[in-house]
Amino acid sequence: MFHPDPELFENPRNYYLNPWIFGILIIVVVFLFIIMYSLEYQSKFLTDPFLQVPTKNSIQVVWFTEFPGKRNLVVYGENLNQVVEANTTKLSRTREDQDSFVGKQTEKGLIYQQPIVRNIWRHEAKVIGLTPNNYVPYRVISERENGENIKSKIFHLAPKPTPGTPLKILLTSDHQLKPMSSANLQKVTETFDKLDAIFFAGDLVNIPDRASEWFDDNRGNAFFPNLQGRANYELEKNGKKTIYKGGKLIQNMPLFPAIGNHEVMGIFSMETSLNYQFSQSYPRQAAKDLYKQNPQKFQNISPDTWLKNNSFNTETYQEIFSLPQNSSEKKNYYALTFGDIYLVALYITNMWRVPHLKDNARGKYRERKQDFNNPAEWGYGQHIFEPIIKGSEQYNWLEKELASQEFKQAKYKIVMFHHPPHSLGENIIPAYTNPIQYIDRDKNGKITMIRYEYPQQNDYIIRDVLPLLETAGVQLVFYGHSHLWNRFISPGGMHFLETSNVGNSYGAYLGNTKRNIPLNYQEKYPEVGNPNGLEAIIPTIAPLLDENGRNQAFIASNDITAFSIFDTETGKVSSYYFDTRKPNSDVVKFDEFQLQK
Repeated sequence: MFHPDPELFENPRNYYLNPWIFGILIIVVVFLFIIMYSLEYQSKFLTDPFLQVPTKNSIQVVWFTEFPGKRNLVVYGENLNQVVEANTTKLSRTREDQDSFVGKQTEKGLIYQQPIVRNIWRHEAKVIGLTPNNYVPYRVISERENGENIKSKIFHLAPKPTPGTPLKILLTSDHQLKPMSSANLQKVTETFDKLDAIFFAGDLVNIPDRASEWFDDNRGNAFFPNLQGRANYELEKNGKKTIYKGGKLIQNMPLFPAIGNHEVMGIFSMETSLNYQFSQSYPRQAAKDLYKQNPQKFQNISPDTWLKNNSFNTETYQEIFSLPQNSSEKKNYYALTFGDIYLVALYITNMWRVPHLKDNARGKYRERKQDFNNPAEWGYGQHIFEPIIKGSEQYNWLEKELASQEFKQAKYKIVMFHHPPHSLGENIIPAYTNPIQYIDRDKNGKITMIRYEYPQQNDYIIRDVLPLLETAGVQLVFYGHSHLWNRFISPGGMHFLETSNVGNSYGAYLGNTKRNIPLNYQEKYPEVGNPNGLEAIIPTIAPLLDENGRNQAFIASNDITAFSIFDTETGKVSSYYFDTRKPNSDVVKFDEFQLQK
């Protein structure tokens, strides 16, 4: 039990005028207030507001809660005296399951043994009447059913910048709650006081229908907390633990995503795990064939819904984000002008599958041995989600966009998608083309192997897309997928940048480091290097060195993370790395190149 010193009461001045005691009390009170406010705030909003789809005089404000609210508002303007009401919708597929790290579930299956619906509401308001290049304050307010008003902090918004406005754009991808992603984004905001937009080349989370990966994974590095400076991720390096908060970014600038393979869910179920559902993606045609075999079995569901549930879908991604639209039909690809930039975001990604050839592999190159006689369990290799082959709907749309006056007049022309056209990484193998299935049988007709080949000459990105982009004068192709940094340049001067070493790396394949590929197939898949011809560029300022002291043309590390910034005033793309083993160190600018006007 605490016993106070009697002298404190004999001479009160000993108590209330002691500056050390007074200072300590003030610090404790302020600290407790901050903790209480933070906990209260986070318990009411799932996210801070973030910005989407800027136009010449408007921008969309979006936020999420776990209650619908009686009214959901954005107040804005110099005195926060202008009000616009939000449209509220409920996410249709967000769930948690045995593999979620959410709330009190800190290990697999502790609370949830199978998927359970998680009710989440999205609020979106269009703020209009804005002036280009003029930022105004805003906040969001959600009124609970009991009449309580919940207010966000005050942030700032602006519509699309006009041509000629100097902009700095963060180029990033492949966060996926990876270990270094919080550190990466924190270093972005420590290095740059102000950015103007984020171009995100896909793979935002791991399992798109798992709500906690977007909002509140209890490990501290979910998607929105990372990009809003609310992360709380503990990274341990060399026995030392450091807490990283991510970066306060998308509250004050728009986010432009491209869809990656991790934004696509497979077969829908309320029984199997979300991880399994994600891995069970079927080609549309295979699902259609299954439907035709048993149409009477599926009479209680529309064919379109059944097809999405039994092949693949991007429902949660499309419900979370508002994408710029170039037609009345909502697509996963788009184009827009942003300041001096004409950005084209394409839907170029396929189903990732394991590369090894063991009997239990439903992989890139084969089916599992146990599934040979059960087509319903086949994976169909790395099938493509949205066609980009010449003559496809997306290709024709791209051709039209590149022929537009808006594109031609833009100072900088950038195309962003997820799958790499040039890379030293694992995921560029095999070629980006529809897999060809071969079924091998013995003399008795028994299946001995179901394998897939990907003819290199049919790579749709290399054969169909890149010639179109080069002819149109695209200066930069930006992508991700292999979790590394490397870049290339074509003979015609078109730059290629893969800056996806944000959380962890899957390696670069040069020298004695070789890819896991089949050696006895018809196609000869390259074990090392970039399979599509271009040599990787050595960083121009401070390249990392290999074990022999030679300059490396890449960063592929689980300790060193990289990010890139495009500055429209100079036309330069600058890349920086941060060594997480040295948490107090500064970032290092290691590469820079200029886009030709």
